[in-house]
Amino acid sequence: MSNIDTTCVNAIRVLAADAIEKAKSGHPGLPLGSAPMAYELWANHMNHNPKDPKWENRDRFILSGGHGSTLLYSLLHFFGYGLTMDDMKQFRQDGSLTPGHPEYGHTVGVEATTGPLGAGMGMAVGMAMAEAHLAAEFNKPGYPIVDHYTYALGGDGCMMEGISSEAFSLAGTLGLSKLIILYDSNKISIEGSTDLAFTEDVQARMRAFGFQTITVEDGTDLAAIGKAIEEAKADKEHPSFITVKTVIGCGCPNKQGTAAAHGAPLGADNIRAMKENFGWPEPDKSFVIPDEVYTHYAEKAKRGAEAEEAWKKLFADYSAKFPEERARWDAFHAPVDGKALLDDKAFWAYEDKAQATRNLSGIMINRLKDRLPQLFGGSADLAPSNKTHMNDESDFSKDNYAGRNLHFGIRELAMAAMANGITLHGGLRVYIGTFFVFCDYMKPMMRLAALMKIPVTYVLTHDSIGVGEDGPTHEPIEQLAMLRALPNINVFRPADATETAAGWYLAVTADKTPTALVLTRQNLPQLAGSSKEALKGAYIVSEAKDVAKMDGILIGTGSEVSLAVDAQAALAKEGIDVRVVSMPCMDLFEQQSDAYKESILPKNVRARVAVEALSGFGWERYVGLDGAVVCMHGFGASAPGPVLFKKFGFTTEHVVEVTKKVVAANR
Repeated sequence: MSNIDTTCVNAIRVLAADAIEKAKSGHPGLPLGSAPMAYELWANHMNHNPKDPKWENRDRFILSGGHGSTLLYSLLHFFGYGLTMDDMKQFRQDGSLTPGHPEYGHTVGVEATTGPLGAGMGMAVGMAMAEAHLAAEFNKPGYPIVDHYTYALGGDGCMMEGISSEAFSLAGTLGLSKLIILYDSNKISIEGSTDLAFTEDVQARMRAFGFQTITVEDGTDLAAIGKAIEEAKADKEHPSFITVKTVIGCGCPNKQGTAAAHGAPLGADNIRAMKENFGWPEPDKSFVIPDEVYTHYAEKAKRGAEAEEAWKKLFADYSAKFPEERARWDAFHAPVDGKALLDDKAFWAYEDKAQATRNLSGIMINRLKDRLPQLFGGSADLAPSNKTHMNDESDFSKDNYAGRNLHFGIRELAMAAMANGITLHGGLRVYIGTFFVFCDYMKPMMRLAALMKIPVTYVLTHDSIGVGEDGPTHEPIEQLAMLRALPNINVFRPADATETAAGWYLAVTADKTPTALVLTRQNLPQLAGSSKEALKGAYIVSEAKDVAKMDGILIGTGSEVSLAVDAQAALAKEGIDVRVVSMPCMDLFEQQSDAYKESILPKNVRARVAVEALSGFGWERYVGLDGAVVCMHGFGASAPGPVLFKKFGFTTEHVVEVTKKVVAANR
């Protein structure tokens, strides 16, 4: 290691420690221990250009151990991504570009929001899948326009979390050779030695998954780290897992190698001792970086700029030689033409017969696949049930990265993380599917998608007690309320073909919002009053006879809208006049103008009944203190769906009975 390399590695450590100390909060252990491998990767092996952070063929880097965010922020600062010294001084402060954990879309150069350990590993696998698929779609002999690596750095916590095993198992099966994992192995976690709870042979596990495994015994040996990275890149058959044996808090004499270095500031005296240990200038001062460090990093950054220039020339030649492929490339990377899809009669067409919305969703997918060649998706081993298979399209596999049908296996949590990674990579529109009840497994990664403002689509079928015979373990009750409580996600439960088409339209035209399509197993009738107004979240699907004097409002979603319409007809025979509102998406309805919301749910009509075969939690805002909710109050049972709907009161008679009581109480 040259003197300047040593100084630049230590600059990362010093800056990270100073930022954490000023904030009086943070995790110095990982940045100090991992600084050499991060420096070696970014300076000598990773293709990235600070002047163009979104260059399509850049290598991707994810800090899966997001608690060590000052490592990433220091790299971004030194390489010239726009993070200033003032930004570093504002670490973990309100409104700063250096929040406690890296946030995608907030800080330039951050490829993914990380923090929940292992999440970055799953997203890295998704990015590698996207790279492989786009390479198969677009590369031509002599024109590898998609040719980059995905690197992820994480530690023992990432390896303990189950999501990493789910993701790595699939990565090995798929032979994603452009995926390289850097394992910061320091054998320390918050409670002490990892021997307390983690003694497995990690390398043996990774070999079993199908990874090439490489070990660097000394985490401060830049040459050995560099050799390992090049060895990983040379393997064209397997993803690679590089174990780098490090010392947590390396360089801080009184805390290195101990749990005390993990998650708290080192303290002024310890930082001074560390700087003296490094021979750092002015050890009593904070945020002092020698000019030679910036000069050296600027020189290192030129390599990435040169790589991008070479790629741009290659891409220009490719575009000239293959103009049709260039046009396809542009289509893959452009927003979906929402107006064209909205006006596409064939997309919105349907047969006037009862169908399950999961079947209708499958029809939509197969209409969209021809309109959107960038559509890419599949299920957690449930495609026949979720209806997520794209007909006449091949399967994405180790032998065929051009396939568009994804098979995630029974790995819902990792599937959702991979979908995030595919979307973050760019160039593809991804959907994933499972039974609605199993979104419990997916929730942490759905939350990250919402937080990152990325438009992943979730196909969630078997949406209520209509699941029937599989019983309460498979009957979602609280899941709809759970997702509705999540900010920035459109939770869409359609009632028929038109509303299902609206849900898919919403999903594929979304820019910054994920969409959850909540779909039935059982057949539903096509509603005479359904329309594209569903895109407003709620609309009048069947009007009262006398709007000025209507007695009440029934509100339904999904399979219960037709039940509400039937109840309306029965109530009319008894002289009770009600409006029926379909509310497929509360989130969208809340975004409408006050005038529109008042036109659908006028404040003076207080007799309101919501009908939904799930938990009633959350309906209070629409039915108020004077209304009622026909809903589930327990976990369901095992019996045919129609039996359960009757058992739990989802019948015309019961809805009529409840409505009559509410109307009477409001007169």
